[in-house]
Amino acid sequence: MMKTLFRLTLFVGLLGTGLMSSAEDKRPNILFCIADDWGWPHAGVYGDPVVRTPAFDRVAKEGILFNHAYISSPSCTPSRNAILTGQYHWRLGYGGNLWSILDPKHRTYPHLLEAAGYFTGHWRKSYGPGRMDGWEKHPAGNFSGHFGKFLKARPKDKPFCFWLGATDPHRGYKLGSGKASGIDLSRIKLFPHYPDSATIRSDVADYYFEVQRFDNDVAQALALLKREGLSENTMVVVTGDHGMPFPRCKGNLYDSGAQVPMAVRWPAGIRTPGRVVTDFVSTTDLAPTFLQAAGLDAPAAMTGKSWLNLFKSEKSGRVDAARNHVLTGKERHVAAQEAPDGGGTPMRAIRTDGFLLIRNFRPDRWPAGTPNWQSAFIPGAWLGDCDNGPTKTYMVENKDKDEEHRFKYELAFGKRPEFELYDLKKDPDQLHNVADRAEYVAKVKELNRRLTAELEATEDPRIAGKGQEVFDDTKYLGGAPKHPDASKAKGKGKKK
Repeated sequence: MMKTLFRLTLFVGLLGTGLMSSAEDKRPNILFCIADDWGWPHAGVYGDPVVRTPAFDRVAKEGILFNHAYISSPSCTPSRNAILTGQYHWRLGYGGNLWSILDPKHRTYPHLLEAAGYFTGHWRKSYGPGRMDGWEKHPAGNFSGHFGKFLKARPKDKPFCFWLGATDPHRGYKLGSGKASGIDLSRIKLFPHYPDSATIRSDVADYYFEVQRFDNDVAQALALLKREGLSENTMVVVTGDHGMPFPRCKGNLYDSGAQVPMAVRWPAGIRTPGRVVTDFVSTTDLAPTFLQAAGLDAPAAMTGKSWLNLFKSEKSGRVDAARNHVLTGKERHVAAQEAPDGGGTPMRAIRTDGFLLIRNFRPDRWPAGTPNWQSAFIPGAWLGDCDNGPTKTYMVENKDKDEEHRFKYELAFGKRPEFELYDLKKDPDQLHNVADRAEYVAKVKELNRRLTAELEATEDPRIAGKGQEVFDDTKYLGGAPKHPDASKAKGKGKKK
């Protein structure tokens, strides 16, 4: 399997290197560990009864665990672009889409740190997927290679910033790998938007197997930091780029798609470790946080806000009263609609303690891509905003089995109205849209006013009526999940 080829040993050739923290430069090292398609709440420290994440749990217990961490977009390229630039993805032009190009005019935090004297690098998946037209240096750092090799190359008088990426737990999976590893399928806690089936449980176990493999990468990195005497002044951040690659998760603004695990460890910089913080934070906040920790001011273009003040606090729960909500959004993931429409499913959301409001700007489009693969824009594309896998296939094939299966199929793949509102106290799993109920009309208006005001303030092209030009009319560079029968038919769509 291709992913296995990328799993190089972290510790090759590192014994006896004798790397030491520089006595001359007290700025923190930064180790950013990011999984591919790892969503909340799939970690032991969050109470998941099955998946084993001892390294992540350790980072949380020795640092801070965030209970309300969210991405900018539940799609790989725009999520990662937002992290690198510290800006909402909708500010990044074409770079707000999957499989696109990020304009090099947008400065990334690794480049800013490198200019300030940091040694920067990346390993495995970081920027992308997409092209790097116009970039003289990699957006995620100059050095490319595994963490051990990076540390061997690091000048001893410089702090470092390293992006430890992964392809886990992105699909595809080895079928049955989770169960074969000893995961008890009966103990898996499924999201309530799935019907309970052995097929889905086994699929989730395969995903857990790869979550655990990523966690082992983090464990090796932590061990290496300790071995080289770098633990004390290294800020370690562990998170994912969006929810798991399953229906109604990845590509969606529900918590199952937009919320991610996040823990930060920094012995020299976190005053009271072991805290659980409920402040709403965005992964766009990471860049300004890293810059402030390094003694740098964030560029004015960055919309993210540093949460270095949370490190200096001794409080748990809500530390900063102003962090009482977060914004998320989505533009084009896959070009997954019916020909000749090559656009995406633009949506924006505001998440507070009590409510989730989603605005779907194009309710006429299929939020998970068209089920009519014979007419798809990309020939054969089948529910293209949802990765293929056993759960997707099961839900499609069994949608008419009974009322429950039909309801959950529609939740995952059906069209949605312009506004969705979820009362999280009554419906924490976000299954029942109450936006059209009389008792919630005022709440929809209030949250939409707040959402619109922030979108306008951050110059969102979609809210300014320019979304078609900026996002939909640009070229899509990737492929799409195909229907199993697509290879037997020519299809009617055309590539753009």
